Amino acid sequence: MWKSVIYQLPFVRSAEKPLAWAQLSHQKIRLAVAITGVSFANILMFTMMGLQTLLTDGATTLHESLKGDLFLMSSFSPTLRIPIAIPRAYLLQADSVEGVSTAVPMYISSANWTDPSQLKSPSERILADEPSEESSAQSPTEEEPSGDIFGNQVRIVAFNPRQPILDIPEVEQQRDRLSAANSVLFDRLSQPSLGEIPELLSTSESVQTLMGGRRVRVVGLFSLGSTVIEKGTVVMSDWNYTQWFGPQVLEQVSLGILTLEPGSDAAAVQATLRDYLPSTVDVLTMDELLAKERKFTDEDPGGIIFGFGSMVGFIVGTVIVYQVLYTDISDHLPEYATLKAMGYSDGALLRVVLLEAILLAVLGFIPGFVTSLGLYQVLTVMTRIPLVMKSAVAIQVFVLTLVMCNLSGAIAMRRLQSADPADIF
Repeated sequence: MWKSVIYQLPFVRSAEKPLAWAQLSHQKIRLAVAITGVSFANILMFTMMGLQTLLTDGATTLHESLKGDLFLMSSFSPTLRIPIAIPRAYLLQADSVEGVSTAVPMYISSANWTDPSQLKSPSERILADEPSEESSAQSPTEEEPSGDIFGNQVRIVAFNPRQPILDIPEVEQQRDRLSAANSVLFDRLSQPSLGEIPELLSTSESVQTLMGGRRVRVVGLFSLGSTVIEKGTVVMSDWNYTQWFGPQVLEQVSLGILTLEPGSDAAAVQATLRDYLPSTVDVLTMDELLAKERKFTDEDPGGIIFGFGSMVGFIVGTVIVYQVLYTDISDHLPEYATLKAMGYSDGALLRVVLLEAILLAVLGFIPGFVTSLGLYQVLTVMTRIPLVMKSAVAIQVFVLTLVMCNLSGAIAMRRLQSADPADIF
């Protein structure tokens, strides 16, 4: 019996299967439970990291769609989700700096949005035709929705259509439509609670509803994606923007978008702008703008909670693997003790236990990874925020799984190190 055990050790040449795998596969139910536990820990970590990525990616989709080399925003604004305006005069000053080609303002705000199907009057639910002067003059109370619309916040992005700032082909192709009164482009990836606008627009030239208590016409669609804060996005001209917030609103800019002249040194122009403009204005590159947004997301309570959830998954997996390995060592303690009595070191036996841990990590990671891919697809459909499995996240979870299992094996090994063959027999 002992000869068989010895020749099954991985450090002894033998045609037999390694001792680590023999130990794990000896009891199939226990192995299945262990793999399930590791997979559960993986799914929990993937889910938490995925949700954290969803928060970050959803918050930066607008940033990544901007046409510009440098960006001006208030140094008091931690994120574009909380835009703190800067005077438009700063953009005029930036435009005069050598190397700057254009300085274009972008305005960001939000307003309540009404699902067209909730409009009180059935005859006014969906109006595909141009609104008459009489209907345009009606007050919002005449079209007050019958349902609850509170919390249906839509993000408003406004700019001068003659100065395009969004690198979104559908917006670029429909800029001329933004010149019409009260017209907007609607993000087809918005949440369903805002209404089935794409379906309605497929059968009509425009769709009418309320935004901020004022009649608005959807004249086209584009694809951007919703966020955790706003359920959707609309794009409009700066002139239409003044119809909601007053003409003076154009003097306060949410974000200044600068394009540089060909051949200009971006770093040098950035340094000049920082010296030229007040300290209350940040001059950022695209990478710095994205990093600022991600930093805010990571420090947001939601980001902290998801990070804590990943830690919980790591701890749960560690406990499960530890229990499996500890039980396995306890069940085979006489055999291990005999090998120790024959002169095998703790290090040699530790390699057996760690190999078991690595096998559990790999066997548990595969189903956890596949299941998480399906969960990501479900989250994408539910949130309409694209959530893809990033290689960096997969590698991070796999490394954490290896660390988790090896840590469990090292802790469980203490049971074997403390075993004295003389006490066992």
